[in-house]
Amino acid sequence: MESAVEAALRAQIIEWVHQRAEANGGFVHRQELLAYRTGGRDLPLIDYSRGIRNPAGFSSSLAIVQSAHGPYDDAEDPEDGLLHYAYRKGDPDGGDNRKLRTAIDTGMPLILFRKETPNYYTPIAPVYVVDDVPEEHAFLIALDESFRFMPDVRHLSEPQRRYALRLAKQRLHQPAFRTRVLLAYQTRCAVCELKHGSLLDAAHIAPDSSENGIPTTPNGLALCKIHHAAFDQQMLGVSPDYIVHIDRELLEEVDGPMLRHGLQEMHGRHLTLPARRTDLPDRDLLAERWRLFTH
Repeated sequence: MESAVEAALRAQIIEWVHQRAEANGGFVHRQELLAYRTGGRDLPLIDYSRGIRNPAGFSSSLAIVQSAHGPYDDAEDPEDGLLHYAYRKGDPDGGDNRKLRTAIDTGMPLILFRKETPNYYTPIAPVYVVDDVPEEHAFLIALDESFRFMPDVRHLSEPQRRYALRLAKQRLHQPAFRTRVLLAYQTRCAVCELKHGSLLDAAHIAPDSSENGIPTTPNGLALCKIHHAAFDQQMLGVSPDYIVHIDRELLEEVDGPMLRHGLQEMHGRHLTLPARRTDLPDRDLLAERWRLFTH
């Protein structure tokens, strides 16, 4: 396949993946990825059993899978924000590893599929293979193409390192957080039960800028965009017993149907909660947020 044709096909695939993920709520189901077709032919975007996807005719790897509960969990280096993606087991120069290594030379973009739970993937794209670290049996994966042109990605300058860490937070941690939270809440708003994934966010209970603002499900609420905005602006609060409260002044305000049905009628509702106890909102975090709402 000519490089220009391959680059255009990759761009088409990445755009489709982003569109599907956004329609779902930030994630793509395994079956959607396996059923992808283009130009009248099947082109699965993940492998049935391997973590590296190397379609026939592609000069280098198209996609890699990072399992949130497997050997690649938290594989980004906390010091430099780059992903350290382990070689496929076996021959370091074998087909899968060779095709991933070739991506360093071709500069072709890849898709990182982070498997949050069985069958559900958060796509991060484009990402780039920027170095091979044989002593670690791993490749360095960057979340921005600019790292391809840095002379030594193993020893980033302080500004480069801060940029990489910010990218990891924005492009890796936050999308993965949204996927985990929306799946825990079965893709529905905890306040109004709206079930359109594209209209749902993962709201932090403790802000992500705070010490307790880690991107874990107990620190999250699946909220539609109107209720997320109201929650962030202290117009909507959630007490530690999982009851929704609307600001007193807002309750007394007279406006159109959105205020009446979308906010005022939510007052006193019980949150729709995740099925698993481990995913329930942390009551201590809610208590701290509740203090802000009531003062």
